[in-house]
This record gives sequence, structure tokens and C-alpha cells, in this order.
Amino acid sequence: MADRSQCEAALRAIAARLDRLTGPGHPPATPDRTILCRVPDLDTVFHGELRDGRLHDIGEGIREQAQIVLTVGSDDLVALTEGNLSVLGAWRAGRLKVDASMRDLLRVRSLL
Repeated sequence: MADRSQCEAALRAIAARLDRLTGPGHPPATPDRTILCRVPDLDTVFHGELRDGRLHDIGEGIREQAQIVLTVGSDDLVALTEGNLSVLGAWRAGRLKVDASMRDLLRVRSLL
């Protein structure tokens, strides 16, 4: 089982990937959203703010009124960010749950 620091590092890897994708001349493809990532096996929640196509303010703890809520096990979160598990495959298998609008769901898929 991955620990909290590995999960936070995985989320920061997503943020770094978004930073590379949202460079000069690349307008953000996502609206501003608050994101929660629940990790039940660690009994913790991470949060972040998706602004201007980038993931900011990553930290542990709940934020009110998140528009996108991900629920994923610690090992699966790490595997998703390392490319060892596909988002679609994890979602189909019930290893990744996403509570979001359909539009946001499609956008989240591209983040991971």
C-alpha cells in the first residue's frame, strides 16, 4: 500500500504534467474547479484547485464544495499517475470513482 507522501507526490506529478501541457501558446482546456481526491485505504483526502489549466494548492484535508471528487486506492492513484493503470480501465473495474458532471468527467480523464 502506498503511503500519504507517495500519494501526494503522485498528485504533484499530475500538476507537473499539466504545467508542461499548459505552456505559452497553449490556452487552458479546463474551467476552474475544486478537486478532492479521497484515498479510503489511507483514510485521507487530498485537495487541489484547477485554475488556468494547472493544478494548484495541493494539500491534505477536505475543501468545501468540490466540483470534482475522485475516490481511488493509494496504489491505484500511484499506478494511474505512473501510466501503469489506465483511467478507463480503473473506472470500469470500480477502482476509480468520479463524482463530477459529464463534461468535467471527460476533462478529468485527460488529466490523468
